[in-house]
Amino acid sequence: MATKTTSANELADDDLEPLADETARQAQRVVAAYATDADECRMLLSMLGIGPAVRGE
Repeated sequence: MATKTTSANELADDDLEPLADETARQAQRVVAAYATDADECRMLLSMLGIGPAVRGE
């Protein structure tokens, strides 16, 4: 039987803080180590919101 999710467990976007640069770099390294190829790595980084920054930012 599935449990119900309550609104008390939900987070609003305003409640989330940006990831520290060093934490994001460490997470990128872990994802890259476990990805099977470059396309999968890019997809996973994008899904996690820690993809490489666009030049000029």
